[in-house]
Amino acid sequence: MNRNPRGDRVSPADELSDVLPAEWRQALAHRVRGGAEITDLNEVVRRYSEAGITAEQVRQVLLDGGDSLYQAATSGESDWAERFGGPLGVALLAAEVSALASHLNSRASGVRSVAVDALLEDYSAVTVAAELGVARQKVYEIARSGLRGPHLEHVPWRQT
Repeated sequence: MNRNPRGDRVSPADELSDVLPAEWRQALAHRVRGGAEITDLNEVVRRYSEAGITAEQVRQVLLDGGDSLYQAATSGESDWAERFGGPLGVALLAAEVSALASHLNSRASGVRSVAVDALLEDYSAVTVAAELGVARQKVYEIARSGLRGPHLEHVPWRQT
């Protein structure tokens, strides 16, 4: 990361091709839903490449759910971030774990909504609320949310 106040613009020559290698598409699969990119993958890959991070490193951090990052950060070692490309690499990788977790959280909320809506067909809101440990009004709010997608078909550590 170079310090260049107010000069941090990327020139077109620095931008990556619109066609990303398969390993990057696989590592960043959670950023593509329903065939559409959620974020500009070229920009994401550019950041990683400039920090010296490979698609395999991203994939490994996502596969372990960020455990390796957490263990390194809490190790007390002075050079804990070096194996991840330094503090910038750690920040980028931790953000990727967070992005994946956000997608999974959104999907789980949608599934919960569908389940609560189905429960309301057979049980009163008071009964459902008591079972879930939430207020009756919250039951209706949960059920209204629905399963709006598209969502990830599966987590990165499961290939089928």
